[in-house]
Amino acid sequence: MGVAVSNLPALNLIAEPGHRRATLDLAREIERRGFAGISVSSSYANMAQCTGLGLATDRITFATAIAPIYAQTVEEFAQVAAYTHEVSGGRFQFGIGVAHGPSHVRMGVTVGKPLGDIRAFVAKYRSFDNIGGLPPIILATLRRRMIALAGEIADGMIFSGASLSHMAESLAALPPARRADPDFFIGNRIRTCISDDIAEAKAVLRRTMTHYAFLPYYRNYWKEAGYAEEMSAIESAIADGRTDDVPRYLTDRWLADVTLFGPPARIREGVAAWREAGIRTPVLVPLSADGNQLTALRQAFAVFE
Repeated sequence: MGVAVSNLPALNLIAEPGHRRATLDLAREIERRGFAGISVSSSYANMAQCTGLGLATDRITFATAIAPIYAQTVEEFAQVAAYTHEVSGGRFQFGIGVAHGPSHVRMGVTVGKPLGDIRAFVAKYRSFDNIGGLPPIILATLRRRMIALAGEIADGMIFSGASLSHMAESLAALPPARRADPDFFIGNRIRTCISDDIAEAKAVLRRTMTHYAFLPYYRNYWKEAGYAEEMSAIESAIADGRTDDVPRYLTDRWLADVTLFGPPARIREGVAAWREAGIRTPVLVPLSADGNQLTALRQAFAVFE
């Protein structure tokens, strides 16, 4: 029995160098199979990839998740967003965020307060009224103050690595009118490894999620979500130079709360659980043991055939 189109999640898709045309073919396949959308992480110029998606696909929505607001001028972002919005027939969602310390160092930028910087960016972005229509703006959120800001100034919000058990508390920060508005986008990017070998799947996810465990913003969120002991242990390991120990503090309980892993039935159950928790559009970020995006996407296709 097939899965109803309305129950399908969105999928993450990265245009890796040397495979950018092939990525457009994959996007068409994702669209053909009826997935809810395509989410484009910030690797390899996601604004450019979204312009390509606008021309290569016909029906599916797609989004930057996220474009770091410091990567270029607000005007340049607005111009490209307006172009992509127009050529796609209004299917583009402009997802933005402040990114994290290592990204700021790489971009060579000095940042202010996240909430103030986002508020100023959105105001300036919306001030360009002579470049055509602008796409809806989606804020990267995790903690309560950014969720509240999304409810105030944006058209939606996208979590990444959110805690399922903590989601009710997170969504309580959203104004009731926004929670009730079906046009207000509420998504979550969920790292997902589909495999009958659960130990292998957990190992893949621990390797991937270790990167996020090094970022203070994520650790502070996961402390709020009920993982203070694990995050404090990670902070002690980092302070002591025991960085190789970090993955062992990403416990099975934590992993089951913020990622999806296991055989197809378990993945489908997990997507349903996220919807039940209030995430209207679960976004699977498929990962595979061989590290190949194509393998991971084919596994995701099979889950929802």
